[in-house]
Amino acid sequence: MQITVNGVVHDVDVEDDMPLLWVLRDEIGLNGPKYGCGVAACGACTVHVDGVAVRSCQTLVSDVDGPVTTIEGLGTPDHMHAVQAAWLEHQVAQCGYCQGGQMMQAAELLSYISDPSDTDIDEAMSGNLCRCGTYPRIRAAVKTAAKKLQGA
Repeated sequence: MQITVNGVVHDVDVEDDMPLLWVLRDEIGLNGPKYGCGVAACGACTVHVDGVAVRSCQTLVSDVDGPVTTIEGLGTPDHMHAVQAAWLEHQVAQCGYCQGGQMMQAAELLSYISDPSDTDIDEAMSGNLCRCGTYPRIRAAVKTAAKKLQGA
């Protein structure tokens, strides 16, 4: 089957019921999406499928209908996405394990709410767990990214 990831078409020879996460990591060689819990409860494996944040550990590759974007494809080496830049600005990451999924979730939020309230951010990010507890910095980074995307 073919799958488009970060703008590149990949031919993968896998079973239809293989989780997208395993295809991304084991077949394509990306390490941004992380295995956290395996039951879509932590968000470490969050990627976008056709612009929508999904948990790749519970998304079967056969159910992927549209291009996949991982944290590696969110920005470019020459131009970080506003969310990535805000994460650096606020020094959000401590251990960093969950941060790719956190940023992918935040990017999706900002794609449909340009000026999110604290409640919007808390609700959108509630399925993404951070073992280090950097939630206040995550919220601040989302607000900064929103301003960057608005051109402020």
